[in-house]
Amino acid sequence: MVRVYLIGMGQIVVVDDTLEILEAIQYVLEDAGYSVRTSQKGEYAEHLADSKKLPSLLILDMVLSGKDGRDICRELKENAVTKHMPIIMISAHPAARLSVKKVGADAFLPKPFDIDVLLHTVKGFVHTS
Repeated sequence: MVRVYLIGMGQIVVVDDTLEILEAIQYVLEDAGYSVRTSQKGEYAEHLADSKKLPSLLILDMVLSGKDGRDICRELKENAVTKHMPIIMISAHPAARLSVKKVGADAFLPKPFDIDVLLHTVKGFVHTS
């Protein structure tokens, strides 16, 4: 049996354990025309391979409560189902840029980030319909 996974056009998943950051990113992206789902739980991102419709993009915090976003990124990039899904990692940690590239992240945004930089980075991976 062959499983087909559809990528949701314009669908973005944002995972960060800080509610205020989730709400801010969601507001900015939805205002720009994207469909956004958010979660404060790293487990949500870990189980994306189990869904029938993958997001067009995952924005993932590096440090999550009880989870390391780099481990989640590495696992998603090693999974045949999710390896082509773009992942933007975000972090306030000063050495994060180098460590997230090592686990396969497609891009990195340091916190706090400029809204225009966020939108420009997202646009490089996802186009609104």
